[in-house]
Amino acid sequence: MMFSGKEFCYAIGLMSGTSVDGIDAAVVKIYENDDIRMELVHFDSIQYEAAIRNAILALCNPKQARIEMISGMNMLLGELFSDAVRKVIQDAGLQPEDISFISSHGQTIFHQPEPQLIGKHPVTSTLQIGDISMIAERTGITTVGDFRTRDMAVGGQGAPLVPYADYLLFRHREVGRVLVNIGGISNLTVLPANAEESDVLAYDTGPGNMIIDYFANQITHGKRSFDQDGRIASAGKVHGPWLEELLREPYYSQTPPKSTGRELFGEVYARKLWDEANRLGISEEDRIATVTTLTAKTITNEIDRHMAKGSIREVYISGGGSNNSFLMKQIESALPNGVTLRRMDELGVSADAKEAMVFALLGYQYLNKRTNNLPSATGATKKVMMGKVAWGS
Repeated sequence: MMFSGKEFCYAIGLMSGTSVDGIDAAVVKIYENDDIRMELVHFDSIQYEAAIRNAILALCNPKQARIEMISGMNMLLGELFSDAVRKVIQDAGLQPEDISFISSHGQTIFHQPEPQLIGKHPVTSTLQIGDISMIAERTGITTVGDFRTRDMAVGGQGAPLVPYADYLLFRHREVGRVLVNIGGISNLTVLPANAEESDVLAYDTGPGNMIIDYFANQITHGKRSFDQDGRIASAGKVHGPWLEELLREPYYSQTPPKSTGRELFGEVYARKLWDEANRLGISEEDRIATVTTLTAKTITNEIDRHMAKGSIREVYISGGGSNNSFLMKQIESALPNGVTLRRMDELGVSADAKEAMVFALLGYQYLNKRTNNLPSATGATKKVMMGKVAWGS
């Protein structure tokens, strides 16, 4: 085993999600005896400057993306991720030589889990940028990244990846749990009581903060990129007929495994909904209350679907959406009786830091030459070692 002979190793997990808010950097301690444990040492979230965020968002739009900008942003994000690493190490009171490795998700700019024909060849694809060679060179620390492509190579959707860690760290012998992450996109992991790997079900439920963020930006004329604490939504009322129409989106009725992203629920879709609300004469507060409730309902509808499996009693929320009190109340009010809603912090994992921590674990398993995907979640035909490595200097 790599890192053998040590009580623990320090690692850094890096994440930049579909909300494109900034770079999450988590320093963790990883312990391994009979099983694996992780402890958060320090977490930083470094916001992108507006010009960088706008440039990344443009790259997520196939009609705007240019090859030279993709290439340039790949290298620039490598630099920015390196800056985040140096900051989180300093803030944790550590030195670079204390860190055994960095594990970076990168920034997804395109995700196509359904095959598209290129000539006569059906192709699935995904692209995360933020060059790991740049990170390894700038920090001197071995860096793992590019996880999703190996799962796709064996027929998986390359997502969701977090459920692998959910299973290792949070399954319970007697209580069934659902773990929900609300970033730009929402995803859930169903962990029946006393679950085996094959019992775990996980997939993207639909939009998380992505549409809410667009509406908040429109309402505030660019002054805010999100609805802080759900304050705008709290001033409105849910428009029931429009919500019912939104829930007819075909993605919600697809059977898992499934994954999605900006390609379906990004700016083009959000602008379409904004224009619909204008035509329907829905007030700005009511429209953001409605799309926030859309996120809540698409999550709770899926939880309700799995209630018969494995004594589901606990739902844990992580990601930026856990900080939106209006969204949390909408989720809680729609949960089945007997199911409690909690933040991930109650399991000893920061709700904000969870995804960055998970990628540290995925990198740890890769460097120890262990499989780190969950075929029951991604649809892959077999377990594989996801990742690529750039060795430190």
